[in-house]
Amino acid sequence: MNDRLTPSLVFRAALVASALLAMPAAAQAPSTAPAAESEEKRDPPPPLPADVLKDPKVISGGEAIWKENCQHCHGSKAYPGKAPKLQPTKYKPEFVWDRVHNGFRSMPAWKELYNDEQVISIVAYVLSDEFWP
Repeated sequence: MNDRLTPSLVFRAALVASALLAMPAAAQAPSTAPAAESEEKRDPPPPLPADVLKDPKVISGGEAIWKENCQHCHGSKAYPGKAPKLQPTKYKPEFVWDRVHNGFRSMPAWKELYNDEQVISIVAYVLSDEFWP
């Protein structure tokens, strides 16, 4: 085995060392990229009491809104891949409210169209036993 350092080996080692030293500095440099969607201000949910979410009138109102605007993308007859299939048993009310009110990725925020009570009714319907996409 040859114990001598060749110029090629020294150059490669210096290149790797300089790259490793530059990485932490680059990671700490301030970003000039636009703020990501997740960094945008998201409105917090209002109180979502269980008795309101179980109210048949609230659930019925949410069902009407669901059929009007949500079913097209999230319903069982929607084009596959258009929007995620909902899994309400895994959701908390605050999560559903946030997604409907603030939007997420390609899903629009509905806060300009629906007031808090209407969004709460959508939450109530999606989390109810009556929900069927």
